[in-house]
Amino acid sequence: MSIEQLTQEALALPNDLRFQLLNDLLASFELEGDDSLEKLWVAEAQRRRNEILSGQVQPIDGDTALAQVRAILG
Repeated sequence: MSIEQLTQEALALPNDLRFQLLNDLLASFELEGDDSLEKLWVAEAQRRRNEILSGQVQPIDGDTALAQVRAILG
């Protein structure tokens, strides 16, 4: 089976199964003892928290965020 065929079959899956496949594939890249990606995510989360605490960024609820995205993509 070629990568193109595999990709077409994967894209034909329902969203929930595609998401599960994606998670499984991403997890396969995680090497035991390699926490560099986790460190990057922690740093990003801390940066975002600091922006909110400093008032630089105003958080909005998920429904509002989705409505804004839908309006942009309209």
